Amino acid sequence: MSEPTTQWHRDAQTAALQVAFGVAADLHAQARLENGAPALPDPDQVAQALDLARRVLFAEIYSGARPCAEGLAGCCHELYERVVRLLVAEWTAVPGRDIGQRGELYPDRCGDPALVAASAHETALSVLEALPGLREALEADVQAALDGDPAARSRAEIILCYPGFYAIATHRLAHVLWLAGAPLVARMMTEHAHHRTGIDLHPGARIGPALFIDHGTGVVVGETAVLGARCRLYQGVTLGARSIPKGDAMRTRKRHPTLEDEVTIYANATILGGDVVIGKGAIVGGNTWVTSSVPAGARMRIDVAARVAEAVVMVPDGAQPE
Repeated sequence: MSEPTTQWHRDAQTAALQVAFGVAADLHAQARLENGAPALPDPDQVAQALDLARRVLFAEIYSGARPCAEGLAGCCHELYERVVRLLVAEWTAVPGRDIGQRGELYPDRCGDPALVAASAHETALSVLEALPGLREALEADVQAALDGDPAARSRAEIILCYPGFYAIATHRLAHVLWLAGAPLVARMMTEHAHHRTGIDLHPGARIGPALFIDHGTGVVVGETAVLGARCRLYQGVTLGARSIPKGDAMRTRKRHPTLEDEVTIYANATILGGDVVIGKGAIVGGNTWVTSSVPAGARMRIDVAARVAEAVVMVPDGAQPE
């Protein structure tokens, strides 16, 4: 194929893609590009902000890993600036009105760069102010892992190596931004942890102190789930929603379960529904399917003996079984 023919095909394919993706017709997007409006938050910048937050929260652990030029104060300043940039990107590029899990409308910041910047700086400052409380909550999570896992040998091992702790730490920071009206950046943070650990904690979920997620691969906790203090989840646990009608009205409804304090959910258990409450101290056994509430202190498991069918040996006609 000659060069002019190749170029013609390339141009034709490009034009077709523009039509398919609506680029040519999207005058608003074109105007934003021409005016140099910020792009959506960058996933790499989100990951770097999370890395900085970990180094601030546990400076004594991460002090040898790419320390900031000016120590802890420098890390805090850099984290502040990165959060500001991420929030400006979200609140400029994404429609400003959204519905939170409790039905509130986030402030409409779009169209006013000064308001966007002021809100971003105010929110970034609130993130820094929240860090001491986050540190306290994460120390309780570390202790829960030490208490719950005989294989855990040290605090440093949990902070550096445990995927459950990584996911929980990310969620606690993301939840602050979720409540501040930055759902996209918050979700990008928890999806970064999801990609790294296999643990999917929605930033809207409300998680109490001293959570321990053991192993963790495949754990799913939905947006409106509520977890009390000192809960324990094992790999493959789902705190999910039943199949529900579509529509914006469903956004404000509680769709995911509530775990009261000191609940243990063993591997691959599935608990569905916003009206489901697992009572204080209850234990839900592995591979169970729960769609109704469980009383406090109950022990729920599958009765394996009642479900095992009698084994039948299948042999060819005329043959004798061994």
